[in-house]
Order: sequence, then structure tokens, then C-alpha cells
Amino acid sequence: MARPLREIIISKGDVSFWLDRNGFWHNENERFENQRIINHFHSCIKKDDRGFHLAQRHSDYLEKAFFPYEDTALFVFDVIKGEEIILVLNTQKRVRLRPRSLFIKRDSLYMQLGEDAIKFSEGSLVKIAGMLEFQENESFIRVKGRKYRIFDR
Repeated sequence: MARPLREIIISKGDVSFWLDRNGFWHNENERFENQRIINHFHSCIKKDDRGFHLAQRHSDYLEKAFFPYEDTALFVFDVIKGEEIILVLNTQKRVRLRPRSLFIKRDSLYMQLGEDAIKFSEGSLVKIAGMLEFQENESFIRVKGRKYRIFDR
């Protein structure tokens, strides 16, 4: 029987990086530019009962670096339109669009997934723009011929 890996915990106050409200990583001085590093950071995002962190498995321990974020740690970075609308998250996880779970907060579009809110990035909004409709002060999304209201929070 395998022994559980020892965990090394790095608290938010001890990391030098953070995630902004648009899904961009920053260090103390600037926004990250290296796409390989950015993709690696996003792919390492996990969540446990203490919150979001970057998880890296080493040979004999698991490192969890809890990081600050401005709005949410989860973002829709791509949209795949097919028989189903699939959202590709910054973590590379793929989830089905749930129109009834969409909401607007501070002029941004989100989808509630369990207890977590996933924010649509600017690029992903462009990909679904043709599905969005606006009438007076109300917002809607049209999926498979059905129209769903998007409520404000």
C-alpha cells in the first residue's frame, strides 16, 4: 500500500505571483510573458478544502502553493462549438456550457460550476458573441434554438 505523499504548503503571503481579474499571471514587478510558463501555471491549478493552489508533485512530496487572485481562479479560455458547446478552462479542463448557470457580475460573464464561478475571458466572449442577445436591460444566450436569460448578480 502506497504511503500518502508528504505535503509542503506555501501560503499566499509567501508566494511572489498572483492571478489578476482577467486571468493573467503576475509576479512582483510585471505580467508573465512566457507562454510555456503561463500554461504550466494554469495547468497546475487545483482546489482543496483550503482553496485554490498550484500543485506540483515531486518524487517524495506534493507542493501546494496557495496564490492570491483578484476575482476567480477559473477562466474560460476557449469555446468549442459542436453538437454541444464545450468550454475549455485555463486549467485545460473541459466542461459543457450550462446556459442556466450563466450570470453577469460587474459587466463580466460567468458560469457557476458547483461552488466555483468561472469567468469568461475576452477571447472566449468573442467566440460566443453571436449567441448573445440583449433586449432593453436584459441579457440572453441562444443555444440549440432555445433562449436563456442571463441574470445579474
